[in-house]
Amino acid sequence: MTLSVPGIYCSACPYIVEQSLAKVDGVGQVSASFETKTATVTYDDQKTNLAALIAVTTRAGYPSQEIASASAAKPAK
Repeated sequence: MTLSVPGIYCSACPYIVEQSLAKVDGVGQVSASFETKTATVTYDDQKTNLAALIAVTTRAGYPSQEIASASAAKPAK
């Protein structure tokens, strides 16, 4: 699943987004990008959900929303 994170404005921001999401139980892999202002997340949908991931990025100061795409990463099982 890919999140749009428009608040990523410097090279340190992706690290903060990644670290925040990585702490969520059920999150597998996280990759955030300064260039595209996105975060790609794989997660176990039995342990967390999109709303929880968006809440975590928002609490970290980076409001986000899902990017609807056929090529977006699917939740890991």
